[in-house]
Amino acid sequence: MIGQKLRYMVSQSINRFLIAKLQHYKFRNSFNEFAKKTRGMDRFTLDWANRWPCLNDNTENTFFDRHYIYHPAWAARIIKTTGPKLHIDISSSLRFCSVVSAFVPIEFYDFRPAALVLSDLLTARADLTNLHFADNSITSLSCMHTVEHIGLGRYGDMVDYDGDLKAMSELARVLARGGNFLFVVPIGNKPIIQFNAHRIYTKDQILEQFTKFNLILKEFSLIPENEVDGGLILNPPLQLLNKQKYACGCFWFTK
Repeated sequence: MIGQKLRYMVSQSINRFLIAKLQHYKFRNSFNEFAKKTRGMDRFTLDWANRWPCLNDNTENTFFDRHYIYHPAWAARIIKTTGPKLHIDISSSLRFCSVVSAFVPIEFYDFRPAALVLSDLLTARADLTNLHFADNSITSLSCMHTVEHIGLGRYGDMVDYDGDLKAMSELARVLARGGNFLFVVPIGNKPIIQFNAHRIYTKDQILEQFTKFNLILKEFSLIPENEVDGGLILNPPLQLLNKQKYACGCFWFTK
């Protein structure tokens, strides 16, 4: 068994080496062809020493991270609908905050604050397990693809098995009555910790936790892990939910 595994590993290493050599050969030929065709043109300096090989972008379709493209798009559309005067975001995607702040003023808080300077965007530090906001004070709130990390130590926070539950409790505490809360986490057909990357929840786990704090689910959308199952699915059927191992669940709660 060990010998078989070793032979497989060696075989994979050889394959990777040969692929890399072939890519380098094709890249060098492409450079030489380009240099030959552009000889005498002086708008730019072309030198082999300045090369910057990008060898994996020649694909039939443009790759994108399904979780991190679809969930900010989902949230931005809801914020367009609700039209808050100010939106508070806790540790979601910087791309989401930077773009949406062009239309709605945003305060962005993170355990590791971002030195991002834009008009109508304030950035500062916050600890999700001990938020500095008053009870029932935030009318428009988001925390997306973040809580699954709390307590796993990945970002320098304290290791705490229940860190995510403390964070959820804090988010529910600061949400104003009648306020809107956008919450996103990985969703699958069973709860798993993939230490120290993230947790994967079931939909029922999230609903059970937030209904304890009298939050009401207004909308649930799923980003399936497989593109053949669609992009952003509103109210997905149970059959589709049960197929997922690492999908993305988008919850719109009110209080």
